[in-house]
Amino acid sequence: MLKGLVLGIILGFVLVFLGAYFYFSTGQAPVTTNSPEMPFERKFASLALRAYLGKVPHANPPVPADETNLLAGAKLYKQDCAVCHGVPGEPHNAIANGMFPKPPLLFRGMGVTDDEAWESFAKISGGIRMTGMPGFRESLSDTQMWQISQLVKNADKLPDSVKAELAAPPASASPAVPSPAPAKADDDAHDHLH
Repeated sequence: MLKGLVLGIILGFVLVFLGAYFYFSTGQAPVTTNSPEMPFERKFASLALRAYLGKVPHANPPVPADETNLLAGAKLYKQDCAVCHGVPGEPHNAIANGMFPKPPLLFRGMGVTDDEAWESFAKISGGIRMTGMPGFRESLSDTQMWQISQLVKNADKLPDSVKAELAAPPASASPAVPSPAPAKADDDAHDHLH
């Protein structure tokens, strides 16, 4: 009897694995941003994110939420975050509308002011898989990520100077210098899927 139970459990796991493999390998799983959600997609993603955030250090911000840091955070936010998360008073743009899930507009409604700064720091630093949220650990310093974290934590009580910075058009970028064309790579040399 015990042998049959163990065999039944193993067979159950194998069948679930084969079913999942069939679901993905035959193109049944939604992969476009306008496809319906997979069963339990939001539930599992939310469950994993909450578990991860429960394990990261709940550090106190090493930068104060003063006008200097909030202004620096606003400039960084406009440069790196606003393209997806918007600025006060603006709707989603075409990029954000084309994403799944849609990124939250951080200055509309509660935004992330109900999140602690350490939580926003963890999301900014490491990103969030399968959401389009990149991690900035490689491109921003800890201080810069804390400044953005303080900005979004305090989005409901920003000084007028910071609101003006967020409302100002982005600084014009200097013209790009063309780089030499990369050598043509073999089809097997690239790492994205077709």
